[in-house]
Amino acid sequence: MKMFLVMAMRRPSFDVAVVEPHKAFLDALSAAGQLHLTGGFSDGSGGAYILKNVADLETAKAIVARDPLAIHGSSELTIHEWNTR
Repeated sequence: MKMFLVMAMRRPSFDVAVVEPHKAFLDALSAAGQLHLTGGFSDGSGGAYILKNVADLETAKAIVARDPLAIHGSSELTIHEWNTR
């Protein structure tokens, strides 16, 4: 199964108002069976989530583009195809 690690690092212009819409986005991914794991970093610099049941990197990119963190430019999001065992 392909999984994709999404790193979300806060930009200096991070707006806390985007946190709740981001959580709702993650809840929707979970309900769709596409979210494996998520969490924030203890130092407050950002967080990460793991997408599952996603066909390929292009599909993962399209999903991440809908993340409010990306839409509002609050975080720098990078996607890595993750070879898990």
